[in-house]
Amino acid sequence: MSKAKVLGLIPARGGSKGVFRKNIRSLCGKPLIYWTIKAAKSAEYIDRVAVSTEDEEIAEISRNYGAEVPFIRPPELALDHSLRNEVISHALKQLPGFDFVILLQPTSPLRTNSHIDEAFEIFLRSKAKSCVSVVEQHPSPEWIFSMNSNNRLERIKESTKSTNRQALPKYYSLDGSIYITSVQNFFDSPSIDPFTDDDVVPYIMPKKYSVDIDDEEDFKLVELKFRKPII
Repeated sequence: MSKAKVLGLIPARGGSKGVFRKNIRSLCGKPLIYWTIKAAKSAEYIDRVAVSTEDEEIAEISRNYGAEVPFIRPPELALDHSLRNEVISHALKQLPGFDFVILLQPTSPLRTNSHIDEAFEIFLRSKAKSCVSVVEQHPSPEWIFSMNSNNRLERIKESTKSTNRQALPKYYSLDGSIYITSVQNFFDSPSIDPFTDDDVVPYIMPKKYSVDIDDEEDFKLVELKFRKPII
């Protein structure tokens, strides 16, 4: 049996709301997208690193750092309301012949090649349909409240357990760093999101590496983490 082929796909559109031209904004002296290209190109399991963008400047920068930009994304797939999975579907149709796709968003610059490889190994061993990176959440939902119409706090989740933090169950949220599935499952899954359907295994990202850059404060936070450094 021939070796399975793995596509590392980096979606990077030119427009952004929180930070102007976020994907090529300088972070520690390099464009934001550089850090994801670097991790993807160093990952053992990724055979090809491709960037999906509608933006010629992003395309040129990506090529300069060693990623392929084999097509230019249609403008209608680069709007604020464009769906992530439509972007992936378009890319996979442009690049046939891959068995697996690893989606790597450039807004997670602290994710390394080791994280990608570890996640893919967990995915393969589990025989699950997909694998996503997650991070443990604090505080637990038992400690989170909403406000009712009478301006009073209401728990969003009741718990029969002790309110001691150590006694509460652990909860996880998607951290946006790594999404893995087979190409077949991506196209065949009846789920609205093939990456988070009914058979998904987690890759638990260490909290210090888990960041999803959305605004100026996130950029400042990551700059501080790089200076420590943690990588």
